[in-house]
Amino acid sequence: MSFTKHLYDKLQPIWRKNHDHPFVKELGEGTLPKEKFRFFMIQDYLYLIEYSKLFAIGATKAKDVKTMGEFAKLLDATLNTEMSLHRQYAAKFDISEQELENANPAPTTLAYTHYMLHVGNQNGLAELVASVLPCMWSYAEIGKMLDERHGRQNHDYQEWIDMYADSEFQALASWTINLLDELAAGKPEHELAHLEEIFLTTTKFEYMFWDMAYHGTGWPEGL
Repeated sequence: MSFTKHLYDKLQPIWRKNHDHPFVKELGEGTLPKEKFRFFMIQDYLYLIEYSKLFAIGATKAKDVKTMGEFAKLLDATLNTEMSLHRQYAAKFDISEQELENANPAPTTLAYTHYMLHVGNQNGLAELVASVLPCMWSYAEIGKMLDERHGRQNHDYQEWIDMYADSEFQALASWTINLLDELAAGKPEHELAHLEEIFLTTTKFEYMFWDMAYHGTGWPEGL
């Protein structure tokens, strides 16, 4: 069994909680209240800024030109494709560019991105990939799941679903899954356990991010 298959099977209870979160369900149905999605888009925009930095770090830690190039593709896809969609949605939900640029990260956004950047800066490439993979893998699965479950619909969130269900994003997720398997091959059990712990932590952060967006959880009032 591959290392990522082991992770996928072992963490299914948490993985399914992410996929079955009310935010995700209502997003697919088109019934998600706009203010919840608006909060999500602003926080996700801030998240992607920091997430992009991890692909740049990955390129510097890569041992060959081909892997460097793939991280460059991931950086480009995140900075230009994903963030372009966010800016398009910003206009649709009356979010100005100034509001996006001046927004402050909520506690969950801050904790999640700081954890990944700490892992990426302080460890090797395998640890970095283990930290970024749950986001990419789960979004690829969620996009595909919602597309298959609901088909194309005429609601405000269809473009979001289309982007993550798209074959290009699916291919990037598959490449990252395969890369973690390659990097994990031959590692001793204690190192694999460390990679699993990192993967589990960011999987939990994924759930917390959906939950934060659904409930609009920012800093306590007055702070």
